[in-house]
Amino acid sequence: MNDIRRHLPVDEQLSLLKRGVADLVSEDDLRRKLERSLETGEPLRVKLGADPTRPDLHLGHAVILRKMRQFQDLGHKVIMLIGDFTAIIGDPTGKSKTRPPLTLEETRANAQSYLEQCKLVLRQDPEVLELRYNAEWLEPMGYADVIRLASRYTVARILERDDFTKRLSGGVPIALHELLYPLTQGYDSVALHADVELGGTDQLFNNLVGRALQRDYDQEPQVVMTLPLLVGLDGVEKMSKSLDNYIGLTDEPHVMFAKLMKVPDTLLENYFTLLTDVPEARIRELLAGHPVEAHKVLAREVTRFFAPDADLDAALERFQAVAKGGIPENIPSFTVPSADATAEGTYPAARLMVLAGLETSLGAARRTIQGRGLKVDGQPFLEPQGALALPASGVVIQKGKDKFARMLPES
Repeated sequence: MNDIRRHLPVDEQLSLLKRGVADLVSEDDLRRKLERSLETGEPLRVKLGADPTRPDLHLGHAVILRKMRQFQDLGHKVIMLIGDFTAIIGDPTGKSKTRPPLTLEETRANAQSYLEQCKLVLRQDPEVLELRYNAEWLEPMGYADVIRLASRYTVARILERDDFTKRLSGGVPIALHELLYPLTQGYDSVALHADVELGGTDQLFNNLVGRALQRDYDQEPQVVMTLPLLVGLDGVEKMSKSLDNYIGLTDEPHVMFAKLMKVPDTLLENYFTLLTDVPEARIRELLAGHPVEAHKVLAREVTRFFAPDADLDAALERFQAVAKGGIPENIPSFTVPSADATAEGTYPAARLMVLAGLETSLGAARRTIQGRGLKVDGQPFLEPQGALALPASGVVIQKGKDKFARMLPES
């Protein structure tokens, strides 16, 4: 969606904004806010809070970022709130134990990478994007301020959170600062005068606390809108880098395309709805046809959004070649220094994997080889301590199904 649709009728705005939404509290409030915005010309203030505990983003994050982009395209201002201060506490949502705290410096370093990747989705025009850090108002708060804030919410209501209830019943300790996290996050909405707050379904409780606090501070309560957590490529768990079931926002286009071609058939509708603007009627048509064709459309739509200039025909040809057990034509080449050769003139396979960026360490490379994860010129290589001869034309090493590198000897 490349045009700003400021003057769409409210019903059309609602239809666009509700697409893929899991929770909406409440639709009547959102309609009223949109109607007022249309009448007055004042944009809504749409907040997304992010604790930058990890610097890398994937398509799971893009689900909410795309919803922010839709608000921007309707002329509203989205507020990217970096929780540099709340990350010090550590969001206990979904955690079975207390999270180790981060330093303010760590969260701000992560935030820089986070923001650079957000630019792949969000408009950067200051009229529709505001960047804030919650240390701005939370760090100066004194002990008396915290006590006054804590007096506005009861322990009973905080303990209604499902993860707190489970930890209590299981005898797992809950640190007092964790009980303050929802309250602290909720106060962000007060400080920003948010009209709408976005989040994953796991953030519903925290976001509703913000709605309640705004009412207590004599502000109009924010609308709470949650988006589903995107299931990863394993078809079971939510998308996560730690589970290696993710598609990164900064993946090379051919890698993103290939991963999207492997999305489980059962998740196609979900991915189309949450990650594309393909009309619902067209989605139904695609799902009724052959799954391979639906995958091709999905891969093109999503990859084109993040890499508009990518050659998607070449990406498809590459995927098809790899799927047939072949080696694609355009793969990176690396010259191996002669100093890395053994006395016999061969080169340790694990070292070649590290030089090609297929693994980060020799130990990881050897484990990959031991797990049958390396091929040399299309053939399995099974010797973790083994070495390879490098002819003048080089050899092609391959990790998994779609990571290739041509290794050439130093001339």
